[in-house]
Amino acid sequence: MVLQAAQDDLVVWRPQGLYCPPGDFYIDPWRPVPRAVITHAHADHARRGHAAYLASARGEGVLRARLGDITLDTLDWGERKTVGETLVSLHPAGHVLGSAQVRIEHRGRVWVASGDYYVSGVHDENPTCEPFEPVRCDCFISESTFGLPVYRWPRQADVMAEVNAWWQANAEAGRASLLLGYSFGKAQRLLAGLDASIGPIVVHGAIEPLNEAYRAAGVALPATVPLDETLARGDLRRALVLAPPAVQGSAWARRLGDFSDAFASGWMLLRGARRRQGVDRGFVLSDHADWPGLQRAIAATGATRVIVTHGYEAVMVRWLQQQGLQAQGLRTAWGAQTEEPGESDATPLVQAEPS
Repeated sequence: MVLQAAQDDLVVWRPQGLYCPPGDFYIDPWRPVPRAVITHAHADHARRGHAAYLASARGEGVLRARLGDITLDTLDWGERKTVGETLVSLHPAGHVLGSAQVRIEHRGRVWVASGDYYVSGVHDENPTCEPFEPVRCDCFISESTFGLPVYRWPRQADVMAEVNAWWQANAEAGRASLLLGYSFGKAQRLLAGLDASIGPIVVHGAIEPLNEAYRAAGVALPATVPLDETLARGDLRRALVLAPPAVQGSAWARRLGDFSDAFASGWMLLRGARRRQGVDRGFVLSDHADWPGLQRAIAATGATRVIVTHGYEAVMVRWLQQQGLQAQGLRTAWGAQTEEPGESDATPLVQAEPS
């Protein structure tokens, strides 16, 4: 059953994606459209083929790095633009560099589509992008990737201390450290927390162009070196090698010789997920809000209506309804199966979650 919309809803479902009728634009559409507002550059949100794009100015570099030559207009944070009959502005989502919430205002009503977002704890912000900014609204479209009570993140500083201690122990034992993390967002967040005094930092070729976009945007990242150069100098046994999960078991990984591997993801909170990944270590680090973060973010908007998508919709909808809010779900094909569906090229299928 397709999500049922009221006649005057500011965002409705169409086969191309989420559509704003009074603005005549789509938000993160998965099929080609004339005008797309993009929350961030992960591939399930930003796709090639749209005639015109609107995104945050902070995300321009990574968006162009991923999509190439596109017709792109950008907005600074909080800058308002008239689109159709609406006023549109973009606000930080805290997920990855340039990630935005889309605020839509029309005839006195305000809706906010969050995209993916991360809500930090006290002194625990993502150092590679601006923190989540609560935006007051009547209706909030929220992700729920980790929308179960079990998901509660440890302090980021503690996790990075564990990563660095693991790397140090491997370096002292004379073996490389292969750290797996998604190329866009997670990799840069890991880099920002590494202790570069331990040894050289090597990154996979899929990660370095995004590092360059981050550095160009003023985000401080440690120096990285190519794998071939590290091999030639004989430094690999003290190196940390950062690569996307797809390299696990590949010929590229076998070039490292004797190494220990680890995976950084919110899913590593669950022992079964760590076993299935088949790595030596799992580090709990996510760019999505955990259960308390989702609750804080939704409450801060003041919204009386919440549309839940991209994860454990039914659980979050039930909890919101118990709080007296009008809530309904919007399920995509990715659901809660991957932390960063942007690493996949799967075609989405949208259904309604019963309220």
